Amino acid sequence: MAVTPGVVVAATRSGAGKTTIALGLMRALVRRGHAVQPYKCGPDYIDPAFHGVAAGRPSYNLDHWAMSPPTLAALAAGHPADIAVAEGVMGLFDGTGGRGATADVAAAVGWPVILVLDVTGQTETAAAIAAGCARYREDVQVAGVILNRVSSPRHLSLIRPALARIGLPLLGAIPRDARLTLPERHLGLVQASETTDLDARLDDFAAVIGDTIDLDAVLQAARPSRASGTAVGLIDPPGQRIGLARDSAFSFTYPHMLANWRTRGAEIIPFSPLADEAPPADADAIWLPGGYPELHAARLSHAAHFGEGLRRAAARAVSIHGECGGYMVLGQGLEDAEGHRHAMVGLLGLETSFSKRRLHLGYRQARLLADSSLGRAGTEILGHEFHYATVLSATDPALVDCRDAAGATAKEGGARRGSVSGSFFHAIARRHD
Repeated sequence: MAVTPGVVVAATRSGAGKTTIALGLMRALVRRGHAVQPYKCGPDYIDPAFHGVAAGRPSYNLDHWAMSPPTLAALAAGHPADIAVAEGVMGLFDGTGGRGATADVAAAVGWPVILVLDVTGQTETAAAIAAGCARYREDVQVAGVILNRVSSPRHLSLIRPALARIGLPLLGAIPRDARLTLPERHLGLVQASETTDLDARLDDFAAVIGDTIDLDAVLQAARPSRASGTAVGLIDPPGQRIGLARDSAFSFTYPHMLANWRTRGAEIIPFSPLADEAPPADADAIWLPGGYPELHAARLSHAAHFGEGLRRAAARAVSIHGECGGYMVLGQGLEDAEGHRHAMVGLLGLETSFSKRRLHLGYRQARLLADSSLGRAGTEILGHEFHYATVLSATDPALVDCRDAAGATAKEGGARRGSVSGSFFHAIARRHD
């Protein structure tokens, strides 16, 4: 089987435009007839959903902090295409304790970096920054540069010679363009499923990218992964027939996790709590992913079939787990941003509020204190926490002993009651040393 050549679209910081450029690049290459396999570096649900629409196939996360090197290699090699395009996270070298940076992913899988530079207010300094990135690590190759937000032809003429002097190819220069935007909310972009004109926006992105970036040079820059391995340490399926909540309120599920469950023989049956659908009556496990339940709290509160279906499943000791938003919905009540309380399913003793917003963000190392949908007691799960909810009360025993990336105790402990469990952190993989 031929190994897919790939590139990593990275930047020197968040907000430089790598998401819209990566999306435009994916769609432009697809429109030229290429099969494009998208990836996202790091823990993210929202960007990959846009990738999936742009490229027409699921986008997989490559998380150097939480995934073993063989797993990264297996994911990078496991989805044949003409080219793989991986979108980076934050700045190229920004990680956690020496792990988890976009550069770490690029080095692990052997794909060269295409560096996006926002050149607002810069000329030759942009070349100096590019030179520093290219020389910072010997195991990371910067194959070329895309300049973003170029103000004029004269602006470009002051940067191009400097890049030529340091020997970095200029793959494209994108002017300021109002079309290269996507709507945002507090966790990032508005979800792909909620962006009604998404295909038209992506086509606009592709038109801009096609006019300003040398797509042939991008294809030539791509290199096959030099790594190899078999995925290890992925989360086991919690049952044989898994009822999976899936709609605009419950959309944060990692494709690598679902793919692993299916490979292991599990059947995944989606249902929509927002449509007041109960989980499948014959499911032996139910999974409530994260998402935006706070935006739909009133509707979820009145979803009688959904709530009663969960309570009946719990009474039969069906394994039920909620992540982040799903965890909050399993609780007693959720207070929205305006301070209105909405009754939730009531299977866990958790009360949460969005009227007292506080950011909780970072990688988590969580040792299971009891058997649950995540695994056996004592298993260590690596994951990520990102939410703005405040816990008003929590009365159940903790599900995990939780630490942050540096090993310091984290407040997140999750909860368990009978066959029901929940946590604020999103599981990525089991620790596999």
